[in-house]
Amino acid sequence: MSVRIQPSADVSEDAQIGEGSSVWHLAQVREQAVLGENCIVGRGAYVGTGVKMGDNCKLQNYALVYEPAVLEDGVFVGPAVVFTNDHYPRSISPDGTLKRGDDWQAVGVTCKQGASIGARSVCIAPVTIGAWALVAAGSVVTKDVPGHALVAGNPARRIRWVGRAGVPLEEIGENRFRCPETGETYRQDGETLTLES
Repeated sequence: MSVRIQPSADVSEDAQIGEGSSVWHLAQVREQAVLGENCIVGRGAYVGTGVKMGDNCKLQNYALVYEPAVLEDGVFVGPAVVFTNDHYPRSISPDGTLKRGDDWQAVGVTCKQGASIGARSVCIAPVTIGAWALVAAGSVVTKDVPGHALVAGNPARRIRWVGRAGVPLEEIGENRFRCPETGETYRQDGETLTLES
């Protein structure tokens, strides 16, 4: 395996790119960013300074992942998704002087294993997207998303549960759900869904 970086991509020499990963046209990967193995960074995507990505992550075209975001293994970030990193963004201070990088404290978005963020969604840091959760396209995520939750809207709210295959689960009674694709069963306890063994 080898790393594939297109000539038009801007990848810092200080970034770590895992084996089998690809960085496509016009993408930018900043200093101290870490990409695991077999990651894909699509055309025009941005990976901020010190962002951490696990193995098998996909950033689709024009996704903007600002530091200090953390993506665990198998995270999917759809086209034109934005991960913010500032509670109160301003270009200038009250006295009119240009703000500097050290004038504020960056806050990040964390995506747990297998989570998927739909196209043009915005995740307002700091939030955590739980394992195997699915954020519907165009959503605005303003609070943490439980694992296996399907959230949608502005602000995003849970509308269903999804399994590891990414399809909505079918309710089978007594707070239990089944994946129509894999047959796996899950149990709900409040706002927590757990895969049954």
